[in-house]
Amino acid sequence: MSKTLTIVARIEAKKENIDVIKSEALKLVEPTLAEEGCIQYVLHQDNENPEVFIFIENWKSHELWQKHMDSHHLQTFIKHTEGLLVDLKISQMSCVCDI
Repeated sequence: MSKTLTIVARIEAKKENIDVIKSEALKLVEPTLAEEGCIQYVLHQDNENPEVFIFIENWKSHELWQKHMDSHHLQTFIKHTEGLLVDLKISQMSCVCDI
């Protein structure tokens, strides 16, 4: 049995672009949750640093997550946020516990 893939995507907006980034990120939630293999896709905003957004994602496989990375809605997000970010970091993770 393969383990699920957890993705932690950290998006840091330029301060003047917080609202645009939040709006564009929220547009990803519904279509991503409908994708094959998506178990969880939750957007968070840092309470102390509102320019920082974190997606916590769980996928049935790396291959299905990769399809998401190539999806139209994610490519649209990338296009619409070009030049508006300070940083974007994606970490691929695996659970080390037995839950």
